[in-house]
Amino acid sequence: MAKVTIDGVEIEVPDGTTILNAARSVGGDIVPPAMCYYSKLEGSGGKCRTCLVKVTQGSTNDPRPMPKLVPSCRTNVMDGMVVENTTSPDVLEARKGVVEFLLINHPLDCPICDQAGECDLQNLGYKHGKEATRYEEERRTYEKIDIGDKIKLHMDRCILCYRCTFVGEQLTDERKHGVINRGDHAEISTYIEKNIDNEFSGNMIDVCPVGALTDKTARFGSRVWFTKPMDAHRNCTSCSGKVVLWMKGEEVLRVTGRKDQYGEVDSFICNTCRFDKKDAKEWTIEGPRHINRKSVISANHYEHLKEIKEDIVKYQKQIAEKINKG
Repeated sequence: MAKVTIDGVEIEVPDGTTILNAARSVGGDIVPPAMCYYSKLEGSGGKCRTCLVKVTQGSTNDPRPMPKLVPSCRTNVMDGMVVENTTSPDVLEARKGVVEFLLINHPLDCPICDQAGECDLQNLGYKHGKEATRYEEERRTYEKIDIGDKIKLHMDRCILCYRCTFVGEQLTDERKHGVINRGDHAEISTYIEKNIDNEFSGNMIDVCPVGALTDKTARFGSRVWFTKPMDAHRNCTSCSGKVVLWMKGEEVLRVTGRKDQYGEVDSFICNTCRFDKKDAKEWTIEGPRHINRKSVISANHYEHLKEIKEDIVKYQKQIAEKINKG
């Protein structure tokens, strides 16, 4: 076990734990943001640089600070390590630069993007973004392409986090897509004359942190905050069958895996559950999906309407009692 202090909070974690996961074991504001790291995908992390932190003390044995900011998703803790995240001006300034860099080519088309309202880059841009970009060159643009009969790729929005390629590598029998070209010309694409048609390809949509990969069966169906997310399950021979149904009235607009507080899927689901089971009668609905109150999805969320109504009734009774007492 190793003791590490992050933003003044001392915790003890097993040896080999990364700084990011150590912070996640505590939760709250001390957790660095992450756009490319995905705990369930081996080899992910170290690409987006949004999780940079400052190590002011390397360890008890060697208290010297690390000379540069380090990616918390790739740096293991050491006993006696002291880390600064939100308490370091250097980290916050570097994070602003990273966000500015990610937005160089990423179009600000949130008003028409299906990912709006549950986009990690939106949250990151709101918290750390600058008012204007200093970039003056022409943005790179790509044609929208179908990389499967159910998946649309908007390469303009891609931040090259590589998560979708890890899904193809680790969840399917044969990966048919990857990164082609180099530098500013790098892009996600399928191999020549290949189509992504495996049973777990839809998980590429769930792991994408931006709106680069979208569900063609649910495109432009509804804003996410107008839907009712419901936990549901069914007996499935290919996956766990545990999903979230995003409903509008009694209609199922889309089906996704269940994600934790860091936007990572708890259990990957198959394409049959995701694309072919859009009838609510085919599911056992467990109840409303709990949504973090900080999320725009919960802004007028039906899960809290009962609480709001009860508060209003209680307030009205208090007013009535005061009036009756004169």
